[in-house]
Amino acid sequence: MKYLIILGDGMADEPIEQLGGKTPLMAAETPNIDALCAKARTGQLSTVPDDMPPASDVANLGVLGYDVHDVYEGRGVLEAASMGVEIAPGEMGMRCNIICIEQENIKNHSAGHITSEEAAQLIDTLNQELGSETVRFYPGVSYRHLLVVKQGVKQLDCTPPHDVPGALFRDKLIKAETPQAQATADMLNDLIFRSQRILQDHPINQKRRANGKDPGNSIWPWSPGYKPKMQTYNELYGIRSGAVISAVDLIQGIGVYAGFENIKVQGATGLYDTNYEGKAEAAVNALKTHDFVYLHIEASDEAGHEGDVDLKIKTIEYLDRRVVKYVMEATANMGDVAIALLPDHPTPCAVRTHTKAPVPFLMYHPGATPDAVTRYDEESVKAGYYGLLHGKQFIERLLQTP
Repeated sequence: MKYLIILGDGMADEPIEQLGGKTPLMAAETPNIDALCAKARTGQLSTVPDDMPPASDVANLGVLGYDVHDVYEGRGVLEAASMGVEIAPGEMGMRCNIICIEQENIKNHSAGHITSEEAAQLIDTLNQELGSETVRFYPGVSYRHLLVVKQGVKQLDCTPPHDVPGALFRDKLIKAETPQAQATADMLNDLIFRSQRILQDHPINQKRRANGKDPGNSIWPWSPGYKPKMQTYNELYGIRSGAVISAVDLIQGIGVYAGFENIKVQGATGLYDTNYEGKAEAAVNALKTHDFVYLHIEASDEAGHEGDVDLKIKTIEYLDRRVVKYVMEATANMGDVAIALLPDHPTPCAVRTHTKAPVPFLMYHPGATPDAVTRYDEESVKAGYYGLLHGKQFIERLLQTP
């Protein structure tokens, strides 16, 4: 048996008044997902433990069946793995966003979805001005970058910038959770203020303002951690060969620690303009040489963070007709391929951040008797065969032969 997970990041939502009380999943036209649903068994999955935040790293580790309490060290170190940056003993890795601050408020977490090329120039300047034996910045994708701090103490209260659009940035500065972490918190907050002075009139930001775009005028470090101790998927579940397809460093980093091949797709952006067809084709091709494929598509999550209901519906419909349709047709004659589809967490447009609500999933095993659910959305799957699963129960069911 081969296994494919199609992960529509942040795809789940809440009822929206302008949609007549429907969610974007309910309002979207998804004939291909529904056709797959009619052949599958469905249910809900709680991806995030009650005592942990509904962050993408936590949720995706949960979907993949890792014990998050044992392996979680924040997303910075996972993204470091995807960049090929080794986090050494005594070092702390952090996600470091390039954000837009306007009139002391966090306007957005992405500097208006700054391009990777523009951001790389900002990161280069920051290394020249702020880099040292203790601090080093590494460029990533779009607004997502890496900060490595030697001898950093990770007991910090950091606010993800996508959780607080519109908030006064000074109210969300880093706080020490222990006395030992105070020096680290002070140093990081000082870096934030110094970055603002350096980036304010940077040529890249001057050009972005002239073109009516948001400037990337501040760093925002968060999610600190040390190198995680993760087993590979072969060690955990006996999966000898796996692949991950994603435009997001975090997911690629999880793949590194899981022992998966990271397959890069030209034109994969993490946004609604991503190369859906290229990612679908890459996933099908990967199934020919790997036993397990994790196809991650970020676009719906970004639409939720923007609070853009129409865009979120569009991303779901793109997933349906540009990914799921191709996958169903291409795998029909490939032998036994089990397919699961789900989000990692909801990203409701109303709140523009992640929540802990259980997510809907469908799980298709060739030859297995489907349940009675024929429409895939947050409500319909409550009547599904699997009921409510938690954590690794999902991956255990997927890897079992019904």
